[in-house]
Amino acid sequence: MEERKIILGLGNTLNKDEGSGIHLLNALQEKLGELAGVEYVDGGVLGLNLLPWVEACSHLLVLDAVNANQPPGTVVELEKDQIPMYTGVKLSDHQVTFQEVLGLAKFREKLPEYLHLVGVQPADISIGIELSPVVQQAFPEMMKRVKTRLLLWDLL
Repeated sequence: MEERKIILGLGNTLNKDEGSGIHLLNALQEKLGELAGVEYVDGGVLGLNLLPWVEACSHLLVLDAVNANQPPGTVVELEKDQIPMYTGVKLSDHQVTFQEVLGLAKFREKLPEYLHLVGVQPADISIGIELSPVVQQAFPEMMKRVKTRLLLWDLL
């Protein structure tokens, strides 16, 4: 396993809050600038194409919209072992979720040693490019949690 350190934003920016991981990634990059040895990666909705990125790093900080059955705007933070690796039944073969990418990396014994997720419960995933106000209000807390994790990993 390589020693790459990646901050990975996930989501579809055409579906409002579903794109919160990408919006947070962009805000972090703007606020923190270049960090020594850290890569910012816009993973969008690339699904299985993200496997090489996941398997190539020692540290992976995932930013995403997360359906945790919480009130909209709730910040969700999950440690490596708390992240569900499989989502269950798929409607078609081409629907590979990021959890399944993590599950495959784990199966192949290439899951990053340091894996953490910071996300937010979406309020609105209808078509549109703007975030809902409640998710926008969660961004300062999400940024704080990302910074805390980067400090714990000695990356900030």
